[in-house]
Amino acid sequence: MAAAFVGTWKMESSENFDSYMEAVGVGAAMAKIGSMSKPTVTISVDGDTWNMKSETLFKNSKLQFQIGVEFDETTPDDRQMKTIFTLEGNKLIQDQKGEKPSVITREVNGDKMTVLCTAGTVVATRIYSRSS
Repeated sequence: MAAAFVGTWKMESSENFDSYMEAVGVGAAMAKIGSMSKPTVTISVDGDTWNMKSETLFKNSKLQFQIGVEFDETTPDDRQMKTIFTLEGNKLIQDQKGEKPSVITREVNGDKMTVLCTAGTVVATRIYSRSS
């Protein structure tokens, strides 16, 4: 199922992302920038290693991980998390543990990727389209 995620994805829409960023403790200035950005996400897989690159006009970030292996993640807004990815069917689930935990679920259906960002009772939805 990893192949379904491989490619470049451009964000089409975003709902409630401001509330999600507030729930995870992102400062007001960074939250404003985050809500205005429309990331392009590139996902590749090399053997057991996944690479995820997010690019915006404001900030770029990269993650490298293996499914089921916990690692130290520094989020784009500099939060320190213990993160583990799992793959369940067509869902790639990023479980971030730290001061303000969150779960980011990416689900691919054809050429669309729905990303649910959940922190407590707050859920943001971001829709991406495959561009390559």
